[in-house]
Amino acid sequence: MAPSPETRKRPRLGRIGRTRLLIFLSIMGPGLITANSDNDAGGITTWSVVGAHYGYQLLWVLLLITPILAVTQEMGARMGVVTGKGLAALIRERFSLKITAFAMLAMLIANLGTTIAEFSGVGAAFSLAHIPPWACVPPVALGVWLLITRGSYKRVERVFLFFSALYVTYIIAGFLARPDWHAAARNTVVPSITPTSIWLLTVIAAIGTTITPWGQFFIQATIVDKKVSIKKYAYTRAEVFLGAVMTDGVDFFIVIACAATLYKHGILVNSAQDAAKALQPLAGRAAELLFGFGLLNVSILAAGILPLATAYAICEAFGFEAGLDQKFSDAPIFNGLLTFFVFVPAAVAVIPHLPLVKVMLLSQDVNGILLPIILIYVLKIINDKSVMGDHVNGPVYNTLAWAFSAGLIALTVVLVASTLPLGLKL
Repeated sequence: MAPSPETRKRPRLGRIGRTRLLIFLSIMGPGLITANSDNDAGGITTWSVVGAHYGYQLLWVLLLITPILAVTQEMGARMGVVTGKGLAALIRERFSLKITAFAMLAMLIANLGTTIAEFSGVGAAFSLAHIPPWACVPPVALGVWLLITRGSYKRVERVFLFFSALYVTYIIAGFLARPDWHAAARNTVVPSITPTSIWLLTVIAAIGTTITPWGQFFIQATIVDKKVSIKKYAYTRAEVFLGAVMTDGVDFFIVIACAATLYKHGILVNSAQDAAKALQPLAGRAAELLFGFGLLNVSILAAGILPLATAYAICEAFGFEAGLDQKFSDAPIFNGLLTFFVFVPAAVAVIPHLPLVKVMLLSQDVNGILLPIILIYVLKIINDKSVMGDHVNGPVYNTLAWAFSAGLIALTVVLVASTLPLGLKL
C-alpha cells in the first residue's frame, strides 16, 4: 500500500513552456474529459433552469466552485499517479469492505439515474428535429457500447476529447444571446442568497452536477489506466486546472444565454430542450441549433463516461480485472457492467412520458449528498503519509476541501430540515 521510492519523494516540477507542448498533448486527456463530462445532460439542464429562473443571480456559485472543482480533481489525479490504484481500491484498503460497499451502492443509484438522464438527453436533442426517442436512442447506445467495449484506451480518449471540444457551441450561443455583461460580472462576484427550500435544492443540484462523486472515481481510474508517471505529473495537474476553468466557463455562458433571453422575458423552462426551443424567437435559429447540438454532444459524452466510471469503481472496490485495453473474456465483470449501464438506462430512457426533469434533479441531489462523504474518504487517504509519501495535501488544499465538505453537509441538513415539514414536491 505504501508508495514506491520513486513516488515517495516529491520531484521538482517545472513550468510548462512551449518546448514541452508535445509532452502536454500526449498527457492530455483525463483532466479535460472528466471535468467536461460533469457538464452532462443533467448539468446543462440544471444550469439552463438556473439561468431561466434566477437570471444572473447565481453566477457567483460558479466562481465559488471552480477552485474547489480544480482541487478535488487534482487530489484524485495525484492519488492515481502516486499509488497506481483507483479510489475505490484505496477506500477498501484504508477503511473496510462494508464502508466500500455502502459507497458503491450509493454511487450505483446516483449513476443509474444520471445515465438514464444522459440517454433522455439524447432523445430530447433529437426531438428538436422531430425524431422520436425510440428511433435515435438505441443506435446511439449501440455506438457508445461498441466504442467503450471494443476500443482501446487511446481510441476512446481521442473520441472523448473530440466531444469535449464541441462544448464551444454553448459559448457561441451565449454571445448570440447578447447578455448584459455588466450585470453578469456584478453577480459573479457579489453573492445573492434567497433562503428558501427551492433555492437550497437548486444550489445543491448545481454543485452536485458540477463536482460529482463519480468524477472522483473516474479521473483517478483513467490516470491509472493511462499510466501517467510522476515525472510528467506537472502536465496532468495543469490539464486538471484548465479543465475546471473550461467546464465552469461553459456553465457561465449557459446561464447568461438563458438569463439574457428566457429570464428577461419571463419564460420559465424545465429542461435544456425547452431552453433550446425558447431561444429561437429570442436569439435566433442559430442559438436554438447550437443549444440543441450542445445537448446532444454532452449527452453522448456522458453516456459513455458514466458506465466507465461505474465499472471502474465497482471492479476496483472488489478486486475484479478492469481496463479499456482488456478483452471481454479477460475482464468479464468490467465489460458486463459496461453493457448493463449502457443498455438498461437506454431502454428506460425511451419510456413514453418519462419525468426527465425529476430523474435529473433527483440524481444530481443524490450526487450532492454523496459528494461530501466521498471527499472525506479522499481527504483521509491523501493525508496518509504511508500511502502518499511526500505528496500529502498542504494546508491550503486541506482547508479548502474540508470547508467545502462541511458547507455541503450543512446545506444538505438545512435542506432536509426545511423540506420534510413542507412536503416539498419536485
